[in-house]
Amino acid sequence: MLERDHKGELRLESAKEGTQITASQHLDLEHNLLFNLRSMFVQTLEGKAVLELAKADLECYDKIIDISRTRLKADDLAQVDLDRIELLRVQYEAEIESATVTLRTSKLQLLQLLNERAPLDKFDVIGTFDWSDVLQPQDDYHQIALDNRPDLRAALQTIQQADTNHKLAISNGSTDPTFAAWYTYNPSFNHPNDQQALGLSVSIPLRVFDHNQGEKKRTLLGIDRSHSAANAAQAQVFDDVDSTYEQLRSSVALLKPYRDKYRDQAKRVRDTVTFSYEHGGASLMDFLNAQSDYRVVQLAYVQLVASYLTYAGQLNLAVGHEVIQ
Repeated sequence: MLERDHKGELRLESAKEGTQITASQHLDLEHNLLFNLRSMFVQTLEGKAVLELAKADLECYDKIIDISRTRLKADDLAQVDLDRIELLRVQYEAEIESATVTLRTSKLQLLQLLNERAPLDKFDVIGTFDWSDVLQPQDDYHQIALDNRPDLRAALQTIQQADTNHKLAISNGSTDPTFAAWYTYNPSFNHPNDQQALGLSVSIPLRVFDHNQGEKKRTLLGIDRSHSAANAAQAQVFDDVDSTYEQLRSSVALLKPYRDKYRDQAKRVRDTVTFSYEHGGASLMDFLNAQSDYRVVQLAYVQLVASYLTYAGQLNLAVGHEVIQ
């Protein structure tokens, strides 16, 4: 059979385009898995930071307890005030236990994503738990996403394949001539000496009805559907970039005053009130309030850094490229 209208070439082209679509979808799956892994990594780093903060707070508080006991012996502090201070220590112990459980849970989930069976006590993660206020213009991220998002690339490749499939459907509607040749080695009854025969034939189907009209219509509708899906994918790309960029920008805006002012201010207030309390110049309530404010500010900063890193990974996913390390 002699195929007309490039049927073989169109089938090969459609198969190649299908392979490209699958490769883009596979890359999109890899990006999503990487985002999940990065998010759990950030969560583990946050757990470590919270645990270290809780341990540092307890160590500082134990020093205050020792000083308070010395003041009690010197009749400079009432027993009830010392009891109140010692009772509050349980909050620090509870925070350490809670942070430990959270950290171990994050490690277990990270090991699961890595498909590792390492002992939990010997497994640790090391990374930079910090942030940067450098952000490119939002339109730049739009262009990067349009150039790199694998799901959008797969949608555009689907349009190409749909167009090829429609051309193939049209091509399949054409008739193909069939050529045949035969040879026999057999004597004929009419001619006994005629022992060999050679024949050729050509068969050309007659098209009375277009039996491929349904496939032509289906593939034509597939082109429209592919265009609609590509437009929806592009709109989703812009929505992902815009929403993630806004979350990241908000995180940076909140982190700046903590870095430039609030953290140092909270530490300065705590140290000043603690020094005053140690020398009898501040009340127990002032000291406890200053200590509580310091813990709230430091913990909020750690949580904001974790949010920034999570949104940074989400922006990388949204644009399909590592734009924030």
